[in-house]
Amino acid sequence: MTRASTRKPGEAGDDQAAVPRRLLEHATKLFAKKGFDRTSVQEIVEAAGVTKGAMYHYFGSKDDLLYEIYARVLREQTRQLESVASSDAPLRERLAAAASDVVVSSIDNLDDNTIFLQSMHQLSPDKQKAVRAERRKYHERFRGLIEEGQDSGEFRTDKPADVVVDFFFGSVHHLGSWYRRSGSLTARQIGDHYADLLLDALRPPAG
Repeated sequence: MTRASTRKPGEAGDDQAAVPRRLLEHATKLFAKKGFDRTSVQEIVEAAGVTKGAMYHYFGSKDDLLYEIYARVLREQTRQLESVASSDAPLRERLAAAASDVVVSSIDNLDDNTIFLQSMHQLSPDKQKAVRAERRKYHERFRGLIEEGQDSGEFRTDKPADVVVDFFFGSVHHLGSWYRRSGSLTARQIGDHYADLLLDALRPPAG
């Protein structure tokens, strides 16, 4: 028995993953160009080449698109962090990899992050709460690596781990204000510099 097609009208030839991917891609471009509040659902579906019905099959509202633009990046960053944090590598290597990886993924998705940070306040309260909860879980896992080093004496203990995390991610979120793809440094080189600066800041004082 063959399964009935689940494609929506106007999506002939698309696999199911391609439609939401296109919607997110074009929504990101339009939000960047016009702003979230000045972009209509009709403009998004026309740019993506799908019907409104197709969009609402995957996303219940324009809010859902904005939420997913950031949530998919955060999911990937969380996956990377968990993989690194749970490895058997020495602690300094794990923290360095985690710090560099989040910079690289932030640069790779710079438009998505910038648009979301600029427009997050326009999300519904429930979605804002959901985003903050997921981001807090990520920061707590990252903070756990710092606390592990403080407990073992490998990292300095005179600076609270949560302050260190806030300071580091403040600089990561600021990338969109100065990073240029035409610059002399690659995303990985910048990530490694950020990781070195973080580890240097955590080194116990001499003596």
